[in-house]
Amino acid sequence: MPVGTPPAPRAARSRTGPARRVNAVFFDVDFTLIHPGPAFDGEGYRAFAARHGLQVDASRFEEAVREASVELERLHDGAYRPEPFLRYVSRVLARMGAVGDGIEACSLQIYDEWALCHHFTLYDDVSPTLATLHAAGYRIGLISNTHRCLDSFQSHFALEPFITAAVSSSDHGYLKPHPSIFRAALDRIGTSAADGVMVGDSMVHDIAGARRVGMAAVLLVRSGQPPEPVDGVPVIRTLAELPGLLARGCGGSRPAQADGS
Repeated sequence: MPVGTPPAPRAARSRTGPARRVNAVFFDVDFTLIHPGPAFDGEGYRAFAARHGLQVDASRFEEAVREASVELERLHDGAYRPEPFLRYVSRVLARMGAVGDGIEACSLQIYDEWALCHHFTLYDDVSPTLATLHAAGYRIGLISNTHRCLDSFQSHFALEPFITAAVSSSDHGYLKPHPSIFRAALDRIGTSAADGVMVGDSMVHDIAGARRVGMAAVLLVRSGQPPEPVDGVPVIRTLAELPGLLARGCGGSRPAQADGS
């Protein structure tokens, strides 16, 4: 962790209103800061399956992922538990052709391995962007729907000098977009929702969740087409755009009323 607290960043003036006192930037982790390596593509799943006596067709992986994603959309109460993720992996394996008693054990291994940092790669724009924001005086936090140890994540990718606080859903007990995980991160970093900005790749989990508690938000779309525009939510293609966006006071507007739940 950094020693001491850097000076507060200068308040940026919005194009549509008075200067904001944004002093903290929160980041999603998976597919915002890091992306999985070959262990979690079609051939990687085939290798996992083989270790458990299962045969799968790697070419069916992308189709299987699309079909299995419904399992991750059924987390209605927002509570973190491993079972939906295990069902998701099992469904991917089954859709790829796996049959037999080994599916459960294979799913558990894949779930466990997802938490290991060496299977992931840091996007090239992450370290320079975090260094720029930290030097400008922003406090930086992580809010992640994961069972990965975020202390280990920071250490593995040498991000410790930049990060002030981190909250994982497995430790906290609730997943984004549940309001409590955002509030916990705000409390831990020592700022208010009005002074924080959330940056992530998911409209549902990152953007809608942050705006629900009164935070501003920025959507990161690294590839493909962005979703339909949402009023007051800027879209960036790379994190390198973020410092300039924040300096211009374009960190995204907040909803008129935050959810008090």
